[in-house]
Amino acid sequence: MCTAITYNNEDFYFGRTLDYEFSYGEKITITPRNYNFKYKNKENISNHYAIIGMAHIANDYPLYYEAVNEQGLGIAGLNFVGNAYYNDKIENKDNIAQFEFIPWILCQCKNVEEARTLLQNINITNESFSNDYPIAQLHWIISDNKECIVVESAKSGLNIYANPVGVLTNNPSFDKQIFSLNNYRNLSVEDKENTFSKNIDLKAYSRGMGAIGLPGDLSSQSRFIRAAFIKNNSISLKGEKESVNQFFHILNSVEQVRGCCKLDDNKYEITIYSSCCNATKGIYYYTTYNNHQINAIDMHKEDLNTNNLITYNLNDHEVINYVN
Repeated sequence: MCTAITYNNEDFYFGRTLDYEFSYGEKITITPRNYNFKYKNKENISNHYAIIGMAHIANDYPLYYEAVNEQGLGIAGLNFVGNAYYNDKIENKDNIAQFEFIPWILCQCKNVEEARTLLQNINITNESFSNDYPIAQLHWIISDNKECIVVESAKSGLNIYANPVGVLTNNPSFDKQIFSLNNYRNLSVEDKENTFSKNIDLKAYSRGMGAIGLPGDLSSQSRFIRAAFIKNNSISLKGEKESVNQFFHILNSVEQVRGCCKLDDNKYEITIYSSCCNATKGIYYYTTYNNHQINAIDMHKEDLNTNNLITYNLNDHEVINYVN
């Protein structure tokens, strides 16, 4: 499972955790402006906005997990198993396969407003990349520095939700996730007065008691509540390092630790990587489960007018600074 968040602090930041039991060999991938994006049912796009994000490369095609374009628009796809529903091709629609969704939007749109316009005619199809790659059941968070939405292709149709909290996890559907916040409206970052009873003298014996009831388990609904509370109450100092540091602290609050989420065959779900992209400047930061050092790749230090993918392997070995 996964958690995605947005963050504004001078610049706009966008990122996620990828929680799974194994890696697909993903790489940080820059798609330059002249890379030829091929689509199953649409004409190729060979001149577009440059993109940076995490992707699995298959046959020289970037299967993006999450990415931002050079205009500052970000998209992340998160598991939506059991609820995602894709259609057969429909005449007079933009028939876009699930794996094409992120580049289709990021190639052409500079903000959420333009993405909303493009989404008006989209039909997400049930076509796989190849026989070797099953169709992933996903929903998507799309955000710029002013607006955030969630897109879900379900049996009821294509649902687009405003996302005022800037957080997305997995199941249930986003309308249910956002409604569940009402159950936690009593949470506070401040210690509250005793409202249990006027007749019983109850003491605040610890700091942080205003947030008693904040979920701490690893389920997708609980991670949504926890991330929404922490993200929307967090306070960051100004500056790039300070903002990136704060972003990773928010993601760390929902990190999956090996041994705590057991799956079949004695496998465990872990946070394989966490990402934070300064979408304003095009800098992609990441950490991995095995390497807590923050690594950074700046898309604008590459030639963005070429037509070949630019990839970086993940630094996945812990770096420890011994001081004696």
